[in-house]
Amino acid sequence: MGGAVCKEEEKEEKRSVGREDSLTSADRIRRFTVKQFGYNVLSLSRRGLKEVPDELWELLELEKLNLSLNSLKVLPPQLALLSNLVVLNLWGNQLSSLPAEIGQLRSLRVLFAYRNRLTEVPEELGACTQLEVLSLANNQLSSLPASLSSLTRLRKLNLSHNLITHVPGCVYNMKALVFLHLACNHLENLAENIQALVELKILIVEGNSLHSLPKALCCLTRLELLNLDFNNIKDVPQEMHQLSHLEKLACHPLDKGLHIVHNPLLKPVKEVLEGGLTALFNYLRAA
Repeated sequence: MGGAVCKEEEKEEKRSVGREDSLTSADRIRRFTVKQFGYNVLSLSRRGLKEVPDELWELLELEKLNLSLNSLKVLPPQLALLSNLVVLNLWGNQLSSLPAEIGQLRSLRVLFAYRNRLTEVPEELGACTQLEVLSLANNQLSSLPASLSSLTRLRKLNLSHNLITHVPGCVYNMKALVFLHLACNHLENLAENIQALVELKILIVEGNSLHSLPKALCCLTRLELLNLDFNNIKDVPQEMHQLSHLEKLACHPLDKGLHIVHNPLLKPVKEVLEGGLTALFNYLRAA
């Protein structure tokens, strides 16, 4: 008799746990929301979600939403209902596109959509003019819409590990950028327009097919980290000595300084670099 009671209690406990974990109503999901640093935050990360629960769109008060590391293939138009969102985290899903309605999230400041299957970005994203951080890394993008030129508050842009052959024209209008990550694409050159990004402190273009550097790059005098490794660069512009905030030749990928030695550099630059960055800059000044 006691064993039967225990089994019943065990079954009821399992049913209770199952009910607790199933996201079947707005109230049930709302119980997962927390207040962090004054923001209404909901994380549904690693939930095995194949689609977003309909009830989520009733939580109009949400300001930070984490849907990362699920199996989402589509985001529905109802995303527009969450008009108070400041941070939207979508990384690590299977999204092949973002809904046009994302442009209605006018308060959005941070969007993480890396490690998906995106082949394009909707023009409407350009309406999210409060964006400060945008990561679209590890997708299948070959370009960005011109409308993103309006993202003039953007400070950090990550487009690494895509299929980009030319830096999208809109990027050169993002004049508040301090961080631009373009590694592991198919870039063959950087346009002279790069000089417009005068606030840049970190520029990463390693793992592309760059064969030369524009003189305009040397106008970015605030650069503290310039990673040019693993390209086809044979020479550097004489004006490179103007990049005085590059304090050393860097080796570790995250080190500040100039990363350039992993290129087929020709003499005399290759030999001069053996004396370090100061030696290179002195050589370029005297040239």
